[in-house]
Amino acid sequence: CLCTGPVVMKPKTKRSKRFLENRGPKLTEDVKSAMIMKGGNTSQMVTQALKDIYSLKKPNAVLYKKKNITRPFEDSTSLEFFSKKTDCSLFLFGSHNKKRPNNFIFGRLFDFHVLDMIELGIEKYVSLSEIKTNKCPEGTKPMLVFAGEPFETDHEYKRLKNLLIDFFRGPTVPAVRLSGLEHVLHFTALDGKIFMRSYRCLLKKSGCRTPRIELEEIGPSFDFVLRRTHLASEDLYKLAHKQPKALKPKKKKNISHDAFGTRFGRVHMQKQDLSKLRTRKMKGLRKRKGEVAAEEQDGQAPKVAKVES
Repeated sequence: CLCTGPVVMKPKTKRSKRFLENRGPKLTEDVKSAMIMKGGNTSQMVTQALKDIYSLKKPNAVLYKKKNITRPFEDSTSLEFFSKKTDCSLFLFGSHNKKRPNNFIFGRLFDFHVLDMIELGIEKYVSLSEIKTNKCPEGTKPMLVFAGEPFETDHEYKRLKNLLIDFFRGPTVPAVRLSGLEHVLHFTALDGKIFMRSYRCLLKKSGCRTPRIELEEIGPSFDFVLRRTHLASEDLYKLAHKQPKALKPKKKKNISHDAFGTRFGRVHMQKQDLSKLRTRKMKGLRKRKGEVAAEEQDGQAPKVAKVES
């Protein structure tokens, strides 16, 4: 007989059932993990640079120490296989050859298929160990700063910015204390190059409640040049950003916000006759006898106000 559709395997044990439920789609996805691997031929610079990126990404990263003979731009099946095995949606691939020396490939996957890949060449590199300063603790959520006009105007640089944010952003947290803002990753696009710098925030005394901030470079430091790109189509890119209906905020009627985030509400009321509005009882506002008689002729009995002694 011919099969008309994919075969669905049911879990036979509770452990395999929990494993499949953990891998299944969720309303709130887990923190994105990254695979960091090297190709069949690498240099000492690329190997050390991969270790430094792994130290920035820990604990949401997997470092492969063995060589992987693959070319992501020609065949990405091995990357998709490792993505399913480790449940990682981001990857960093390092390689070195005569045509493209000291090469980095940043990429991400959607539904275990390659979505975006951007190739960067390392022109200058300073490792973590070369800068003798105190480092940030493992798992620190970094602050990302992007400077340069190409990140706002050029299509490829826009995707690179989005990919770097996806790679280094870390877990989503509801609030951050001031002393926890201690790591800064700065990316600058200038003259066809991308400069990556890593800083540690130092909170100094300023004589007031808000401390004075100084930046101390801790490494690693990279000077990249943009090489090849493999970008997803607009339709697939929108599909990857699609959110479930349960997470979309419900629209509230008669409530709007301005550019500064101030909330405004509109209240609907029936039309009021302000001529019959009773105000504070004062001698100057008392009605005269002629006005009271006119009200009685119109069929309206005059209202008697209680006066407290």
